[in-house]
Amino acid sequence: MPHIAEYGGLFAAAFLSATLFPLQSEAVLFGMLVSDRYPVWLLIAVASTGNVLGSIVNWFLGRFLARFEGRRWFPVKREQMAKAEGWYHRYGRWTLLLSWMPVIGDPLTIVAGVLREPLPVFILLVTVAKTVRYLMVGALGFGWM
Repeated sequence: MPHIAEYGGLFAAAFLSATLFPLQSEAVLFGMLVSDRYPVWLLIAVASTGNVLGSIVNWFLGRFLARFEGRRWFPVKREQMAKAEGWYHRYGRWTLLLSWMPVIGDPLTIVAGVLREPLPVFILLVTVAKTVRYLMVGALGFGWM
């Protein structure tokens, strides 16, 4: 497959940006889209897969590492967790459709693990949210909007 390193970079950026690292995978995707050297569907699939897998890591963090929440190395501050828990308690699993959003999206995926959201439901909702976000980036990149 040609361009394997570029696709790997996009996957890594999408994966890491879903795991509380301050990365902007949308910028990487947009740059690759406007270069017009890659199939759009493949770029969106790679970015979505990486981002969803990163969110699954967050779910596992919440599910199994929540007991370490007060530790300095824990990736989410208590204030962020409290805000995300409030949203989650108020609106339920449907808040996962906001998992694409900056600032609150990543803590929501951790809270879903803490609150033991079933993994298949989690994966479905997060996949929809993150794929739609990348489709919108694709639409902007090609002037579809």
